[in-house]
Amino acid sequence: MAVFKPGSSTEPTSEIELTLSCRNLLDCDVFSKSDPMCVVFMKTPETTKWVEICRTECINNSLNPNFVTKVHVLYRFEVQQLIKFEVYDVDSNLHDLKFQDFLGSCETTLGHIVSSVTLTLPLKGVKTNNKGQVIVKAEELPACHDEVTLQFNGKDLERSDWVSRFFSWIAKAYPFLELFKVGEDGQYQLVYRTEVVNWTNNPTWKPITLPVRSLCGTDFDRDIKVVCYHFKYNGNHSLIGEFHVTMNQLKKGPGPENDHKCVKPKSSKICGSIRLNHFDLKKTFTFLDYIMNGTQINCTVAIDFTASNGDPKDHNSLHYLSNRPNQYEQALVAVGDIIQDYDSDKVFPALGFGARIPPHGEVSHEFFLNLQASDPYCSGIEGVINAYHHCIRSVQLFGPTNFSPVINHVAKFAQAYQDGTQYFILLIITDGVITDMFHTKQAIIHASSLPMSIIIVGVGNADFDAMEELDADTVPLEVNGVRASRDITQFVSFKDFQSCDNPTLAKANLAREVLAEIPNQIVGYMKSKNIIPKNLKK
Repeated sequence: MAVFKPGSSTEPTSEIELTLSCRNLLDCDVFSKSDPMCVVFMKTPETTKWVEICRTECINNSLNPNFVTKVHVLYRFEVQQLIKFEVYDVDSNLHDLKFQDFLGSCETTLGHIVSSVTLTLPLKGVKTNNKGQVIVKAEELPACHDEVTLQFNGKDLERSDWVSRFFSWIAKAYPFLELFKVGEDGQYQLVYRTEVVNWTNNPTWKPITLPVRSLCGTDFDRDIKVVCYHFKYNGNHSLIGEFHVTMNQLKKGPGPENDHKCVKPKSSKICGSIRLNHFDLKKTFTFLDYIMNGTQINCTVAIDFTASNGDPKDHNSLHYLSNRPNQYEQALVAVGDIIQDYDSDKVFPALGFGARIPPHGEVSHEFFLNLQASDPYCSGIEGVINAYHHCIRSVQLFGPTNFSPVINHVAKFAQAYQDGTQYFILLIITDGVITDMFHTKQAIIHASSLPMSIIIVGVGNADFDAMEELDADTVPLEVNGVRASRDITQFVSFKDFQSCDNPTLAKANLAREVLAEIPNQIVGYMKSKNIIPKNLKK
């Protein structure tokens, strides 16, 4: 619930968590079952198109998946919030949904969902034999941001299939755990699924970190069910056993109180035990906790001056200056107007890349937009626009399109401020395909451990498929076995917002899409470094 403030006004809103599952999905694969994923979209009176708000994980070989990923939405009683669920059979690691097999979709409203205990929606699609349903359960989340970390290990777990009956001496398991919370209707909802530990009856699973409110709300006596399965590649996992526990019991930590018999429900047969190895409960902090307690956001702009933008004197050029803002100017204003509210001095370093610069015409992939190395800062977004106008008239568009120099430029500053007082955002506006992809990936992976986020806005009509790999929403970025420690890159294509007839609304939608991941990325960095907001330290 919102904080009560006498003499003020607030909308009646609640944070809602949706749990999703599907049943009887269409099987599109020849030699196995479909690998489904659900994508969730929302539309409100303020928007004119569907906006993606969540993607679940992909579950291999299942026509009846129960998704772990939760959909968190802000429910507004007085507004009709349309919501759409699209189900896909995942055939590619690419983010773009056109590379996946569409299994069907369904639409409803958030109000219909919250007024139903369990809502079952039939899938509709382009195929005449389309079938299947999406099942949605909603629960209001309490205003609790604590996190719990648990680690379990198993002992003497027993499989219960034909292999174990006839070859018990070699029938080791591939065990994994699923954690469930009980809802207000008494039904259990899947909260977490561990990794599979291969070929052992005595597994140790990796630590599990979960929001407390997703596991038990604020009721530490609420029932939690833990189920252990033996993994099978065809998706028909066999049950080993289960046990029930509460948060208050888990709080007692490792010991006899948390040595749980793994029992098969129907037969009451004990099939081994599962022990708690580690328990840690700690308070977590929100984006606003950091911003309101001193964290400063610093935004650097980097603009693409490669020749593929077209001659600035030609009205078809993406850099053409007229009474009507070009796409570079529109993107700068849309994003900058919001970011500058969080920057105390409203002063922006601005860079250019891919041009020949005065006085001698050297090619540069990292030059100051105002062409003044002694004072490279611009005052507000208006100052950035003015520097951009001057730069267009002073440089020669050239190439190639190299991102790594400007990423490494900002990373040097982020490297010097890792205490939580400063966070750096790099906004790159570009028209083309990256020509130093390998070095760009390396630069992003290095920056992923720093207080830094990267926003890429693609302008023009170029093929931006390669940018999806940098976005890394689906597959973590990796080079030569080195993986990014967190996802810090967001890509948005400007042309997706040009169809809107209302320029003000188009600007708002672009800014919303571009900046959507920044708060979570800031909190993610702070958590990775165990940084507590300055004024909230004990």
